[in-house]
Amino acid sequence: MAVRETETEQTLREAARRQDGWFKLGRRWRKSVLVAHIVFAGAWIGIDVMVAVLVLTGKFGSSDEVRGLAYETLATFVVWPMLVTGLLTLITGLVLGLGTRWGLVRYWWVAIKLVLNLVLCTLILVALRPGMDEIGAYGRDLPGGAPEPAGVTNLFFPPAVSLTTLTLATVLAVAKPWGRIRRSGRPRASR
Repeated sequence: MAVRETETEQTLREAARRQDGWFKLGRRWRKSVLVAHIVFAGAWIGIDVMVAVLVLTGKFGSSDEVRGLAYETLATFVVWPMLVTGLLTLITGLVLGLGTRWGLVRYWWVAIKLVLNLVLCTLILVALRPGMDEIGAYGRDLPGGAPEPAGVTNLFFPPAVSLTTLTLATVLAVAKPWGRIRRSGRPRASR
């Protein structure tokens, strides 16, 4: 004798089979957004490497002119491209999360990547950007013997923190550890 499913069990089974995202990205769109996400994240990592090179050149450059130019370049050309690539990575990640089975807060690795991205973008705005005018002015005045401001010694931290965090996000995207986030009070579909 066949056991008949209740309406609730049937609904749960159908929900488990279908796409849980807000909308379903078709295969081509999903691949296109995924490629864009990877490219933006790679650009963000590249900009962070450039920041590290400029910071090291500013600190250990061969002459005051070279060191000053490194600080001026850092202050002028780095913060906004870094923020834009971070936000584009965030946007494409949100689209992938909402349009695929991974969701935004369904799996630990996706939720952690989302938090890491938000933290880094926030740090760019609140910790890195405010001191850039002082760094740029120091870079312009360095060949004339300007005293080093306190913010210059702290410039080692942004690329170190960002590169470490972006590497962690990359590892999470590849390894996909820890499985699903359990939600209390929500019935689970039987398999």
